[in-house]
Amino acid sequence: MVTPVEHITPQQFSDADGVDDWRVLYWGAHAFFRAESAESYAQGAAFVADIAALVAETQHDPDVDLRREGVAVKLITRGIRDLSTRDLELARAISAAAAQRGLVADPSMIQVVQVAVASVPDAAVLPFWQAALGYVRPNESHLVDPLRRNSSFFLQDEMPADRPRRGRMHVDVAVPHDQVHARIDAIVAAGGRIANDSEAPEWWTLADAENHGVDITTWWGRDSVRLEEARDEERAK
Repeated sequence: MVTPVEHITPQQFSDADGVDDWRVLYWGAHAFFRAESAESYAQGAAFVADIAALVAETQHDPDVDLRREGVAVKLITRGIRDLSTRDLELARAISAAAAQRGLVADPSMIQVVQVAVASVPDAAVLPFWQAALGYVRPNESHLVDPLRRNSSFFLQDEMPADRPRRGRMHVDVAVPHDQVHARIDAIVAAGGRIANDSEAPEWWTLADAENHGVDITTWWGRDSVRLEEARDEERAK
Protein backbone atom coordinates (compact mmCIF):
# COMPACT_ATOMS: atom_id res chain seq x y z
CA MET A 1 0.00 0.00 0.00
CA VAL A 2 1.39 3.39 -1.03
CA THR A 3 1.44 5.99 1.74
CA PRO A 4 -0.35 9.21 0.69
CA VAL A 5 1.93 12.21 0.22
CA GLU A 6 0.87 15.19 2.33
CA HIS A 7 2.35 18.67 2.13
CA ILE A 8 4.04 19.94 5.30
CA THR A 9 5.36 23.37 6.22
CA PRO A 10 8.93 24.16 7.29
CA GLN A 11 7.66 24.53 10.85
CA GLN A 12 6.04 21.09 10.78
CA PHE A 13 9.20 19.52 9.42
CA SER A 14 11.44 21.22 11.97
CA ASP A 15 9.13 20.29 14.87
CA ALA A 16 8.97 16.61 13.91
CA ASP A 17 10.85 13.92 15.83
CA GLY A 18 13.98 12.36 14.36
CA VAL A 19 15.09 15.23 12.11
CA ASP A 20 17.64 16.96 14.34
CA ASP A 21 20.27 16.53 11.61
CA TRP A 22 18.20 18.50 9.08
CA ARG A 23 17.54 22.17 8.40
CA VAL A 24 14.98 23.78 6.08
CA LEU A 25 16.43 26.32 3.63
CA TYR A 26 15.29 27.41 0.19
CA TRP A 27 13.36 24.67 -1.55
CA GLY A 28 13.76 21.74 0.76
CA ALA A 29 15.40 20.18 3.79
CA HIS A 30 19.19 19.94 3.87
CA ALA A 31 21.77 18.04 5.89
CA PHE A 32 25.55 17.67 5.78
CA PHE A 33 27.11 14.52 7.21
CA ARG A 34 30.81 14.88 7.94
CA ALA A 35 33.10 11.94 7.23
CA GLU A 36 35.96 11.87 9.71
CA SER A 37 37.61 8.49 9.20
CA ALA A 38 41.03 7.96 7.59
CA GLU A 39 39.16 6.77 4.48
CA SER A 40 36.56 9.50 4.49
CA TYR A 41 35.78 9.40 0.77
CA ALA A 42 35.12 5.66 0.85
CA GLN A 43 33.06 6.16 4.02
CA GLY A 44 30.97 8.79 2.28
CA ALA A 45 30.62 6.69 -0.88
CA ALA A 46 29.28 3.77 1.13
CA PHE A 47 26.76 6.12 2.73
CA VAL A 48 25.65 7.33 -0.71
CA ALA A 49 25.09 3.70 -1.68
CA ASP A 50 22.94 3.30 1.44
CA ILE A 51 20.82 6.28 0.36
CA ALA A 52 20.41 4.82 -3.13
CA ALA A 53 19.18 1.58 -1.58
CA LEU A 54 16.69 3.44 0.61
CA VAL A 55 14.99 5.10 -2.37
CA ALA A 56 15.33 2.26 -4.89
CA GLU A 57 11.67 1.27 -4.61
CA THR A 58 10.07 4.68 -4.09
CA GLN A 59 12.23 6.63 -6.59
CA HIS A 60 11.89 9.59 -4.25
CA ASP A 61 15.44 10.59 -5.11
CA PRO A 62 17.27 13.24 -3.08
CA ASP A 63 20.07 15.41 -4.39
CA VAL A 64 23.34 14.03 -3.01
CA ASP A 65 26.80 15.63 -3.19
CA LEU A 66 29.81 13.49 -2.20
CA ARG A 67 33.06 15.20 -1.20
CA ARG A 68 36.03 13.96 0.79
CA GLU A 69 34.80 16.09 3.72
CA GLY A 70 31.42 14.39 3.76
CA VAL A 71 28.04 14.13 2.07
CA ALA A 72 25.43 16.87 1.52
CA VAL A 73 21.82 15.77 1.02
CA LYS A 74 18.78 17.78 -0.04
CA LEU A 75 15.20 16.50 0.21
CA ILE A 76 12.19 17.89 -1.60
CA THR A 77 9.03 16.41 -3.10
CA ARG A 78 9.27 17.52 -6.70
CA GLY A 79 5.63 16.87 -7.54
CA ILE A 80 4.56 19.61 -5.14
CA ARG A 81 7.89 21.52 -5.19
CA ASP A 82 7.88 21.58 -1.41
CA LEU A 83 8.30 19.39 1.65
CA SER A 84 6.03 16.44 2.31
CA THR A 85 5.52 13.59 4.76
CA ARG A 86 7.61 11.47 2.40
CA ASP A 87 10.60 13.77 3.05
CA LEU A 88 10.14 13.34 6.80
CA GLU A 89 10.28 9.56 6.52
CA LEU A 90 13.32 9.64 4.25
CA ALA A 91 15.17 12.16 6.45
CA ARG A 92 14.87 9.83 9.44
CA ALA A 93 16.06 6.84 7.43
CA ILE A 94 19.05 8.73 6.00
CA SER A 95 20.07 9.95 9.46
CA ALA A 96 19.95 6.39 10.75
CA ALA A 97 22.13 5.21 7.86
CA ALA A 98 24.62 8.01 8.52
CA ALA A 99 24.88 7.06 12.19
CA GLN A 100 25.57 3.43 11.27
CA ARG A 101 28.40 4.57 9.00
CA GLY A 102 29.88 6.83 11.68
CA LEU A 103 29.09 10.10 9.88
CA VAL A 104 28.16 13.07 12.07
CA ALA A 105 25.72 15.82 11.03
CA ASP A 106 27.20 19.33 10.88
CA PRO A 107 24.47 21.99 10.37
CA SER A 108 27.07 24.79 10.26
CA MET A 109 28.08 23.58 6.77
CA ILE A 110 24.60 24.06 5.30
CA GLN A 111 23.72 27.07 3.14
CA VAL A 112 22.12 27.99 -0.19
CA VAL A 113 23.35 30.98 -2.22
CA GLN A 114 21.31 32.97 -4.74
CA VAL A 115 22.27 35.99 -6.85
CA ALA A 116 19.57 38.68 -7.15
CA VAL A 117 19.61 41.35 -9.87
CA ALA A 118 17.31 44.38 -9.74
CA SER A 119 15.66 45.25 -13.04
CA VAL A 120 12.55 46.91 -14.38
CA PRO A 121 9.86 44.23 -14.89
CA ASP A 122 9.67 44.53 -18.68
CA ALA A 123 13.43 44.45 -19.35
CA ALA A 124 14.63 41.54 -21.48
CA VAL A 125 17.40 40.70 -19.02
CA LEU A 126 16.62 37.11 -18.05
CA PRO A 127 17.29 35.58 -21.53
CA PHE A 128 20.75 37.17 -21.47
CA TRP A 129 21.63 35.60 -18.13
CA GLN A 130 20.06 32.29 -19.11
CA ALA A 131 22.34 32.11 -22.16
CA ALA A 132 25.39 33.28 -20.21
CA LEU A 133 24.95 30.79 -17.36
CA GLY A 134 23.54 27.84 -19.29
CA TYR A 135 20.69 27.66 -16.77
CA VAL A 136 17.06 26.63 -17.15
CA ARG A 137 14.08 28.89 -16.46
CA PRO A 138 11.41 27.32 -14.19
CA ASN A 139 9.34 30.53 -13.98
CA GLU A 140 9.31 34.18 -15.01
CA SER A 141 11.83 35.41 -12.44
CA HIS A 142 14.28 32.58 -11.65
CA LEU A 143 17.09 30.74 -13.37
CA VAL A 144 18.55 27.54 -11.94
CA ASP A 145 21.43 25.22 -12.67
CA PRO A 146 19.84 22.23 -14.45
CA LEU A 147 21.78 19.89 -12.13
CA ARG A 148 21.08 22.09 -9.06
CA ARG A 149 24.78 22.41 -8.21
CA ASN A 150 25.43 26.14 -8.31
CA SER A 151 23.79 29.34 -7.10
CA SER A 152 20.38 30.16 -8.50
CA PHE A 153 19.74 33.50 -10.22
CA PHE A 154 16.76 35.72 -9.40
CA LEU A 155 15.47 38.77 -11.25
CA GLN A 156 13.49 41.18 -9.07
CA ASP A 157 11.77 44.49 -9.73
CA GLU A 158 13.75 47.68 -9.34
CA MET A 159 14.45 48.53 -5.70
CA PRO A 160 12.13 51.12 -4.12
CA ALA A 161 13.30 54.73 -4.14
CA ASP A 162 13.30 54.84 -0.33
CA ARG A 163 16.28 52.47 -0.21
CA PRO A 164 19.14 54.77 -1.29
CA ARG A 165 22.60 53.54 -2.24
CA ARG A 166 21.41 49.99 -2.59
CA GLY A 167 23.31 48.14 -5.32
CA ARG A 168 21.49 46.72 -8.33
CA MET A 169 22.93 43.28 -7.64
CA HIS A 170 23.19 41.47 -4.31
CA VAL A 171 23.66 37.99 -2.93
CA ASP A 172 21.09 36.04 -0.90
CA VAL A 173 22.50 33.48 1.53
CA ALA A 174 20.00 31.10 3.13
CA VAL A 175 21.27 29.58 6.37
CA PRO A 176 19.71 27.36 9.05
CA HIS A 177 17.47 29.33 11.38
CA ASP A 178 19.57 28.31 14.38
CA GLN A 179 22.76 29.49 12.66
CA VAL A 180 21.59 32.89 11.42
CA HIS A 181 22.65 35.04 14.36
CA ALA A 182 26.12 33.48 14.42
CA ARG A 183 26.46 34.27 10.71
CA ILE A 184 25.33 37.86 11.21
CA ASP A 185 27.72 38.30 14.15
CA ALA A 186 30.58 36.98 12.01
CA ILE A 187 29.76 39.44 9.22
CA VAL A 188 29.65 42.39 11.62
CA ALA A 189 32.91 41.27 13.25
CA ALA A 190 34.49 41.19 9.77
CA GLY A 191 33.66 44.87 9.17
CA GLY A 192 30.08 44.66 7.91
CA ARG A 193 27.02 46.43 9.22
CA ILE A 194 23.32 45.68 9.46
CA ALA A 195 21.77 47.92 6.81
CA ASN A 196 18.15 46.83 7.28
CA ASP A 197 16.51 44.40 9.69
CA SER A 198 12.90 45.42 9.08
CA GLU A 199 12.14 42.10 7.36
CA ALA A 200 13.72 39.93 10.06
CA PRO A 201 13.53 37.04 10.72
CA GLU A 202 12.79 36.38 7.04
CA TRP A 203 15.98 38.20 6.12
CA TRP A 204 18.55 40.74 7.32
CA THR A 205 20.35 43.01 4.85
CA LEU A 206 24.02 43.59 5.63
CA ALA A 207 26.55 45.72 3.78
CA ASP A 208 30.31 45.89 3.47
CA ALA A 209 32.48 49.03 3.64
CA GLU A 210 31.65 49.81 -0.01
CA ASN A 211 27.91 49.25 0.59
CA HIS A 212 27.69 46.01 -1.36
CA GLY A 213 24.73 44.12 0.03
CA VAL A 214 24.00 40.59 1.14
CA ASP A 215 20.70 39.28 2.48
CA ILE A 216 21.07 36.62 5.16
CA THR A 217 17.81 34.73 5.11
CA THR A 218 15.97 31.89 6.86
CA TRP A 219 12.68 30.07 6.29
CA TRP A 220 11.10 31.97 9.18
CA GLY A 221 8.34 34.23 7.88
CA ARG A 222 8.25 32.83 4.37
CA ASP A 223 5.06 32.20 2.42
CA SER A 224 4.67 28.56 3.43
CA VAL A 225 4.85 29.55 7.10
CA ARG A 226 2.44 32.46 6.67
CA LEU A 227 0.09 30.19 4.71
CA GLU A 228 -0.03 27.71 7.59
CA GLU A 229 -0.69 30.52 10.07
CA ALA A 230 -3.60 31.71 7.90
CA ARG A 231 -5.00 28.18 7.80
CA ASP A 232 -4.75 27.90 11.58
CA GLU A 233 -6.63 31.20 11.97
CA GLU A 234 -9.34 29.99 9.58
CA ARG A 235 -9.74 26.71 11.46
CA ALA A 236 -10.09 28.61 14.74
CA LYS A 237 -13.09 30.61 13.47
